[in-house]
This record gives sequence, C-alpha cells and structure tokens, in this order.
Amino acid sequence: MKNNFISAVGAFVCISVLAYFNSFDVNNLWLIPPFGASMVLVMAVHESPLAHPKNVLFGHIISAFSGVFIYSILGFSFLSVGLGVGLAIFLMMTTKTVHPPAGANPIIAILGAKGLDFIIMPVAAGAFFIVLFAIIYNKLLKRKYFTLSDLRK
Repeated sequence: MKNNFISAVGAFVCISVLAYFNSFDVNNLWLIPPFGASMVLVMAVHESPLAHPKNVLFGHIISAFSGVFIYSILGFSFLSVGLGVGLAIFLMMTTKTVHPPAGANPIIAILGAKGLDFIIMPVAAGAFFIVLFAIIYNKLLKRKYFTLSDLRK
C-alpha cells in the first residue's frame, strides 16, 4: 500500500509540474495524453524494461517522428494513421526502445497535422522531464529505477 501511495504521489507531482508549465506557455504545449501512461510505467512498474529511461525518451521521440514523417508524405487518412503507428512500432522494436504509451504519438501528430517542432516540444522536452523526474524521485525513495550500469545493457 505504501508503494501505491508513493507511485501515485510521484505521478501527481510530475504531471502537475508539466501542466503548470503548459498553463504559462501559450506558444508551446508541454503536456500530451501519452505522458500520463508513461507515468504509470515509471512510477508503478519502474523496474520494467518498458519504463527504462532510454525507452521513455527515445520511444516518444521515434514515435513522434514517425507520425510527423508519415503526415508530411501522405497527409491525413485512415491509412496514414495506421502506417504512422506501424512505423513507430517497427522503429521502436528495431532500436530496442519500445515504450507503449509512445504509440499514441503518431496518432496525435497525424490528427493534429504536426510538424517537426512537435518532436521537440512537447515530446522530447516532456519525455526528458519525465525521465529526469523519475530518476531523481525513485533515487530519493531508494527504489530501483535506473543505474549507470543499465546503460551497458
């Protein structure tokens, strides 16, 4: 029960900070729905390979890129949405950076007609913030999340 509370508080704090940044920056979006799902992984199942920092960061970036890339070539259609998600999965698996919440990024990119700036803000910036927060929060609470030896895997 204590771990449940600690995980919930961590998610609350991290998402609240992103939402706070979002409320003051009218030109940039800081918060997208997949980040809520990422918080479930980095807080509740922080030892899962799917929650590993490289998976969170690069999974989100690669998936956002997939959506932006497909949209730039094909525009919006039911096929482009499916192709964007399929490409994201292929690239995440190929790079060993699978992060399931990131699978929503191509849908957001294609439905929202997003450009390259979407990859940087909110995706890369938000994912980096989540990873940094998760490393610090889990370290402070002495929960295993990420160590430098994990980089060698």
